Amino acid sequence: VRLAESGGGLVQAGGSLRLSCATSGIWFGSYAMGWHRQAPGKQRELVASITASGLTTNYADSVKGRFTISRDNAENRLYLQMNSLKPEDTATYYCAATTALNKEFLYWGQGAQVTVSS
Repeated sequence: VRLAESGGGLVQAGGSLRLSCATSGIWFGSYAMGWHRQAPGKQRELVASITASGLTTNYADSVKGRFTISRDNAENRLYLQMNSLKPEDTATYYCAATTALNKEFLYWGQGAQVTVSS
């Protein structure tokens, strides 16, 4: 199983980035997915999740209205569009897969760094 994030980088406050997560070794269309982030000295938090079908999404209050999670089951890819970025969004972002959103995430990527400058 492999999950690989890409698309991170350095951006000014107010800017946008799009993260991508390429998956292999799992039946992608059967897994719910999530984007988590962890900033230095802080606990990891789930910022966005999406059901296997893609019909239902959920967001942390801190990113609601600015981030959009989506998936392409034909391409086995997960995305996170991040707009109106703030310095407090600076973190390492991880994609993860779970059999259901009320269960633990089983598979994780290696992370992508997002840095937002003020």
